[in-house]
Amino acid sequence: MRYGFTTGSCAAAAAKAAAYMLLTGIKKNEIKIKTPKGIEYIAAIHDLRKGEDEVSCAVMKDAGDDPDVTSGCLIYASVAVKKQNQPKDGKQNIVINIDGGKGVGRVTKPGLDQPVGAAAINHVPREMIDSEVREICEAIDFNGELDVVIFVPDGEKIAKKTFNEKLGIIGGISIIGTSGIVEPMSSQALLDTIRTFLNQRRAQGYDYVAISPGNYGTDYMLKTYGYDLDKSIKCSNFIGDTVDMAAELGFKGVLLTGHIGKLVKVSGGMMNTHSKEGDCRMELIAAAGIKAGVSQAALKKVLDCVATEEALRLIESENKLDIVMKYIMEKVMYYLNKRAGDALDMECIIYSNELGELAKSEGADKWLTLLVQEREQ
Repeated sequence: MRYGFTTGSCAAAAAKAAAYMLLTGIKKNEIKIKTPKGIEYIAAIHDLRKGEDEVSCAVMKDAGDDPDVTSGCLIYASVAVKKQNQPKDGKQNIVINIDGGKGVGRVTKPGLDQPVGAAAINHVPREMIDSEVREICEAIDFNGELDVVIFVPDGEKIAKKTFNEKLGIIGGISIIGTSGIVEPMSSQALLDTIRTFLNQRRAQGYDYVAISPGNYGTDYMLKTYGYDLDKSIKCSNFIGDTVDMAAELGFKGVLLTGHIGKLVKVSGGMMNTHSKEGDCRMELIAAAGIKAGVSQAALKKVLDCVATEEALRLIESENKLDIVMKYIMEKVMYYLNKRAGDALDMECIIYSNELGELAKSEGADKWLTLLVQEREQ
């Protein structure tokens, strides 16, 4: 399957090219950046526009084999010199301001990656843009302040096909991406890929397999337990299908590790956690909160939350988080075991980016030890 590049990578590439052309006066037809994943991206430059103190250009989003609604759209960056600076203490003095323009959404509700009022350009793309533009500044010994504005002319139209408005992002798309790479996340080809990886692991004689929906689970497991999930199976949103395939191939046990935002859906019996299949996160958290005795006032606020991390903070403020998560884990395990039947021993770990480990099934530590031992063989 062919991977693509995120809107964040496109924005960083466009910004780097615009900065280069503004500060050197030399035209660029393509630009190279390095993604957080370590993969180089050589982007073609489109629609170059040069002013006296400003340059803008675009990079076309290519999502690879992922059915991404932003694929094919142009991600623009304009770069302008705001002012010249003098070096500080003999070192370069570079300031880079990043904002969103037409077609890039604005955050209107708390609990998202960026604060209310900010452009919906997530922190990793902001870091990429800053790094790539700064590289140009350093190379030509520029001292000054640059304004970088990311804009997407078709962004508002494209955003109508997303959940941005429900999340409280108004006026356009989000500039996102944690790795800079779009790995195909929802197609028959992905299911075939998951099966291939499972087959390979089984053929190597492994009886146990760890699965995780995506990159956040990988990072969490490596940091917390020293287990590299990247060497196991990314199941994307296809949790149920992956469990079915693991059972079919004769595995003895599966450890599912994931963020609360994905796995709370499993507590409601959803085995495909893609947003297009449904979004019942707040309702399920609120239901667990009712059982745990969370106040009605807090539960009403939970139902208005746009992010699970925000909802968890409300639960935590009433010292009910452990009880709520225990109930959610019970329901997750019920549905995982129902899906697996007698074919597999299922275990699960649920975590939060802010609060760390939230819940762990009874046998998770045992399976994790077995997984680590297998990897060491």
